[in-house]
Amino acid sequence: MFTSTNGRAPRLNTRPRLRRITAALAVAVAGVLAWAAAIPAASAAIIPVPGPDGAYGPAPAAQGGTVQVITAGGMPGWQIILIAIAAALAAATAAVLLDRARASHRTASTTR
Repeated sequence: MFTSTNGRAPRLNTRPRLRRITAALAVAVAGVLAWAAAIPAASAAIIPVPGPDGAYGPAPAAQGGTVQVITAGGMPGWQIILIAIAAALAAATAAVLLDRARASHRTASTTR
């Protein structure tokens, strides 16, 4: 009843397709952000370790010697790489979508 007479499948408008892709990307980004927010909270738990006498609590003060505190800061390399990859994928996706949207608006008379 609703078949096309020219033999080609009906083509979707680019706006609904762009909205669907944008919605899918928004869901993916929200999931990654939720995961990134949950990971530090999950790994910040204090795990009690029993002392030599089997009791839990603060360790007894050590006698003599000095304690050297080593601090490290900055972002791990894998996080930097992950951010760079995500930015490159987002830029490539946006470039392809914008190019396709621009190409779909061209008419036959302007593409000489």
